[in-house]
Amino acid sequence: MSEHGTKKGRVQLILVAAVFLGPLALAAWLYFAGQDLTPEGRTNHGALLEPIVNLADILPDSALHAASDGRWALIYSNSSACDAACEQSLYTLRQSRLMLGKQMDRLLRVFLRGEFAPDTVLLENEHKGLVTLQDSRLSDLLANKTPAELESGGYFLVDPLGNLVLYFHPSIDPGSMVEDIKHLLELSRIG
Repeated sequence: MSEHGTKKGRVQLILVAAVFLGPLALAAWLYFAGQDLTPEGRTNHGALLEPIVNLADILPDSALHAASDGRWALIYSNSSACDAACEQSLYTLRQSRLMLGKQMDRLLRVFLRGEFAPDTVLLENEHKGLVTLQDSRLSDLLANKTPAELESGGYFLVDPLGNLVLYFHPSIDPGSMVEDIKHLLELSRIG
């Protein structure tokens, strides 16, 4: 075999090895060099509540199950009197549902109140369709499921099967909350 044929054979062998080992070497370098190549396209604004809790299993007699009627439920819980912050949260609930557009009928707004009765005139005039419930066991469960690193007093999303899915912090922009809800509604074949 000629010297030219030997060189050509070696070059071909190196190219074949590079095709197979090159991607592996690149992946190892990116991994061990600490390069963060996480896609920036999609981030969730709500906190996923893990482990998933099924409210129907834990609280089978809760009035929430009958009220939700197979729909998604966005819950705001407030055990004290409904002050300005509470009224702002009810407004956020309303706006979030309206921003869903054609899909808004798939979402039920729920105001979980404490022992203080809400202003019925306010609810009638500004929050038609809002379901108001008083359920201390559900309130306690939601308070315990609020992520420790997040501020309490936010919003909980429950799927049509009764699973507690997401928690949104109290000062969230309604548009950000709606992004997450729309994404779930698009993926969901229930409710």
